[in-house]
Amino acid sequence: MTPSSMPRSSRPAARTPVPAPTPPSAASPAPTLAPARAPATASADPATAAAAAAPVEGAAGRPPLVTRPLMLRFVSMIGASVSFFLLLSVVPAYATASGAGPATGALMLSTVLGELAGPRLVGRYGYRVALVAGLVLLGAPALLLTLSDSLVWIVLVCLVRGLGFALTLVAGGALTASLIPAERRGEGLALVGVVSGVPSLIALPLGMWLAGHVGFTPVALAAGVAALAAVASVPALPDRDRASEKPVGMVVALRTGALARPAAVFATTALATGIVVTFLPLAVPAAASGVVAVALFVQPAASTAARWAAGRYGDRHGPAGLVLPGLLLSAGGTLITAFTGSPVAVLAGVAVFGAGFGIAQNATLSLMYARVSASGYGTVSALWNLAYDGGMGVGALGFGVLAAPVGYPVAFTVTGVLMLVALIPALRDLRAPTPRE
Repeated sequence: MTPSSMPRSSRPAARTPVPAPTPPSAASPAPTLAPARAPATASADPATAAAAAAPVEGAAGRPPLVTRPLMLRFVSMIGASVSFFLLLSVVPAYATASGAGPATGALMLSTVLGELAGPRLVGRYGYRVALVAGLVLLGAPALLLTLSDSLVWIVLVCLVRGLGFALTLVAGGALTASLIPAERRGEGLALVGVVSGVPSLIALPLGMWLAGHVGFTPVALAAGVAALAAVASVPALPDRDRASEKPVGMVVALRTGALARPAAVFATTALATGIVVTFLPLAVPAAASGVVAVALFVQPAASTAARWAAGRYGDRHGPAGLVLPGLLLSAGGTLITAFTGSPVAVLAGVAVFGAGFGIAQNATLSLMYARVSASGYGTVSALWNLAYDGGMGVGALGFGVLAAPVGYPVAFTVTGVLMLVALIPALRDLRAPTPRE
């Protein structure tokens, strides 16, 4: 699950035009790859032809990034993020200890299922309808949460909200990608990561604080209103061009190496994210509890800074060359964190991991968007978020099973080594004849 925050920062610079993409091999279905741009029509007047060929740019020599549609999109992004994270820890507490697991499990399960179905819904109904549906499914059940404390009722509410959140990720992610100029995609995606991530960092602890001071019902109502109020911003957003080519399906995307390889690398880096958040407080000696608090701040801070820097670099030089460094830094940071008895090692480890994870976040998502036409944005959004959620879930589950018999230091070491298996798809991707941004 990842809101992108958990879910999912910005940059500048002009770039030298690149050659048209190399045609895909037979193993990679053609519909997923971005088509070459049609050449401009010739003009008898050289001055007119030159003017027509010149790109429309902003004052800094680049197309504008923060436009009115993108600002409107931020409204629905923030609304969904606040709604989801306000209740993320509150619902398990409301369900009591016996119901905490099923409630969170239902939320995560329906989020994953929604991510799988999201591209089809976006392709059929468009960005706006799917986004409105997601906001309503996320917000309306929250208003009804405290009508009953029955576990069945709570699980049902979580199932519906998970589907809604998934739609906001898939439809919202595709819509956001369509609003960002290709020349500034890395910078734009980094900015989006900040806009969606900051509300989640605030809403998560705020939800628990409010529940303890004013009760569960006001928090549930606030979460519902946050999502439903954001619906008003959606009609003014542009929709998907229905005349564009047929949307790419998830099955095709998973079988297309140009998309599956970066998704696999990103899923591998996401393994350690769930581990750090879940197990670092248990792995570090109790006497150094202050180190954990600092580490849990350093990791997302390093990720945000690195995501921003990766976006700026990727817009100038292309994101493909950043995937491998992101993976190596993520694995290296995890290995350093294995020295759980050393505060310096723990802080250095989470900082290095955070930097690697931030680079991998931006590079893989930018690369995947660059390899499809606009009709495939929904599928890329779904596949990337699925890699995020799946990696975090598998990492936390597997680490818990491994740490029980061998201890945390060994478990961190094994995790770091296993992450290096993703060198296979990372290196293959560098050598594969796929379209480059």
